[in-house]
Order: sequence, then C-alpha cells, then structure tokens
Amino acid sequence: MNELDLIADADARANAYLAGVATKRVYPDANALAALVGFDEALPDQGQDADATLALLDDVGSPATAVSNGPRYFGFVIGAALPAAAAAERLMLAWDQCASSFVNSPVAATVEAVAARWVLDILDLPRGSAVGFGTSATACTIATVSAARQKLLARAGWDFAQDGLTGAPEVKVIVSASVHITVRKALRVLGFGMARLMIAPVDGQGRIDPAQLPAFDDRTILCLQAGEVNTGAFDDFATIIPKAKAAGAWVHVDGAFGLWARASSRRALTAGVELADSWTTDGHKWLNTPYDGAMAICADADALAVAMNSDAAYATASKDAQKNLTMEFSRRARGVPIWAALRSLGREGVAAMIDRHCDQAARLGDRLRAGGFDVLNDVAINQVLVRAASDAATDAIREHVTATGAAWFGPTVWQGRPAFRLSVSSWRTEDADIEVLADALIAARAVVEG
Repeated sequence: MNELDLIADADARANAYLAGVATKRVYPDANALAALVGFDEALPDQGQDADATLALLDDVGSPATAVSNGPRYFGFVIGAALPAAAAAERLMLAWDQCASSFVNSPVAATVEAVAARWVLDILDLPRGSAVGFGTSATACTIATVSAARQKLLARAGWDFAQDGLTGAPEVKVIVSASVHITVRKALRVLGFGMARLMIAPVDGQGRIDPAQLPAFDDRTILCLQAGEVNTGAFDDFATIIPKAKAAGAWVHVDGAFGLWARASSRRALTAGVELADSWTTDGHKWLNTPYDGAMAICADADALAVAMNSDAAYATASKDAQKNLTMEFSRRARGVPIWAALRSLGREGVAAMIDRHCDQAARLGDRLRAGGFDVLNDVAINQVLVRAASDAATDAIREHVTATGAAWFGPTVWQGRPAFRLSVSSWRTEDADIEVLADALIAARAVVEG
C-alpha cells in the first residue's frame, strides 16, 4: 500500500470511529481490555506491513479506548476535539513542521502569533503578554514560574541564569490548600521543596480565605486558582491580587479550565484575574482542542522570553519565537488547533459552549439533589461534586454506572472522604446526555442503597 492509500485508510478508519462515538460504550468492556494482549509482541527483526500495523491499531486499539471524544465522558474536564481543531491537527501532521521559529515554519509562526493575540483578546488579559503554546498545564506552569523566580531574583540583584540557585536569596511560594497536583509537580521539578511551601487555608468550596493568607513580600510567588479542580470555585482575585502586588509579589493563576469562564456570561467569577502576572490554561480542556495543547501566558513578555530562551548559534530567532517562550525547542505547532477552534467558534460560539456546559451542570446538580444525592459544591461552572449516603455507596454507585458503559467519570476525595466529580466539557454533550447520566446515577443509587 502506497503512502496516500495508507493515509486514506487511516482517514476511513478514523471516520468510522467518529461515526460511532455517540453509541459506543464510554469505557471498554472486559473483552476489549483482554484483547490488548494483541500488542504484546517482541520487536520484529524485519519491518511489518504498514497497512497491517494500522489495522492492528484500529482493530484491537479502537475498542479499548475511553471514548473521551464522545458526548458522555464526564471525567477529568476533557473536551472532545472540535471538528475544525481536529481537521487542523490532521493537516499539521501532513505538514510535519518543526514549529520553533519563523525560519523553520513561516506558516506556524504566523498562525500561532494570531492565535496568541486572539487568546489574549477572548480572555481579556493584558494585550502585551507573551503566549507560549506548550504541551500541558504542567509544562506551562514550569515556564511561567521559572520566569517568576528569575524576575524576582533579578530585582534582588541575583543573576539566576548565570549563578543558579546556590547562594541565592530564597524565593517563597504560597499555594492554596487545594492546589492542583500539576502546580505541585511543577514546583517540585523547579526545586521548590514541598515542605517549604506556604499553605493558604481554604473555605468549604476550596477558595483561599483572604484573611488567612500567609505574609508575602517581594520575593514571593503566590499561586491562585481559576476553577478548583473538584468544585470549580474561583479565588477572590480582586481582593487578593492587589495586596500581593503592593508587596511586590508575583501572582500566578492556574486556570487550566476555569479561565475560560472569562469568555462567557460567568465572567464575573474571574473579576480581577487580569491583575495577575502570569496564567496557565489548556486548550484541550474547555476549548475542546486535541490533546497536547496548553498556554503559558506572561504579562511581562520579556521575563518569559529570558527564562525560556533557547537561541543557539545555528538557530537564533526573535524573542517571541515559540522556542523562546516554551519548554520545547523542537515542537509541533500546538497553537494551530487553538487558532482553528477560535476561528470556527468565534467569540459568540465560545461563550455559547461554555454557557451551555454550565447550564447543563446546574441541571445535573438539581436532578441529583432531587434524586437523593448530596451535591457538595455550588455548581458555579461545569463541575458537579457528588456524594451518596455513605462512602461505600458513593464508590459502588460510580462503579455500577461506569460498568454499564453508559457514561464515565472518576473518583475523587473531598475533605477527607470519597466523592465523584462530574465534568461537563464536551461540545458533543447534549441535554439528552445529561438526562441519561442523571437517570443512570439515580437508578444505580436505588440498586446500591435499596
């Protein structure tokens, strides 16, 4: 099979998969999982046919997918890939560009620059900010916190780039008691010891209590949240950020999914967030782009460019080249699917999608309360945090529903006890899918609790 026929076969198989996402089990059954043994081969001495390789991937792999690209996947705030974004990704694969700079890929540099401008516009963040398109919130947090530390140390007269951390003044970090694990991971990778983090107490929704914030100064990085991962709650940016900035602290906002509320009728939840110094958000969550697309946004564009610079004698570029704003030197053009999503939806389409998901989550919360569940959060945006009458029942109900294949969602722990979290974030999810989920949960509760 020649190259074009092989790609056509892949397209046909992908189209067949997409045609069935509305009716597939949302999580594979035991037979599909057992069949994965078909991949357990020794490395072949001689190359195998490409068409047979593709067939194996589809015939054995496709039935064993978690159908996160469908309408009834409610786990991990994963949005399905919008058609325009998925199609742009497909064309990008054909281009096979190293999107590090304009020299390497004029089209990638141009489109990503437009995407960056649009991101700042739709999120209404400082227009001169740098936007680096990275792999994930973790990688983008590493980039922005690196910029923060280097900038704070420079103010103290320390050249971090040349002298490193040995003997440097200490930079303190304040995080929420409900800080996301990706922020902790980024801080750990950067050498901020977990035992040295200063923890800010939170209220019952996971919001930092401004009255109990640890003291900050001009060598402090304060990490806030736009969308707590379980409750969807937002820190009080308008109160906290001005106080931190007055002391000279750097404020970073983890907005992996919640920052997109700013582009909707729920904008008031984000009031004051634009006063921060840096932000991270994902495209592959609420914007519904393919995975591996996130954004590091820094109001001080030079600070991010200095911290992430990767110019070499053989590969110099402008300070706003993506290789000088992100962790990756060789990279794919992650901003292109984000550009395609924003162009295909427009400002009104993004707002309508976000609002629809928030409304669906609110209806789901109402139905579950009426059905005897304890809804633990205020359902401010697209997250519904749920518990049954007992810890055992909570786990059993979740397992019962996911085993049927009608929907999938994951467990969590909230305030020391098991719960489950329902995230409404797929463009494919219709009101009927919310009703299917609510019916399944209420029926499972009747079976489990009697």
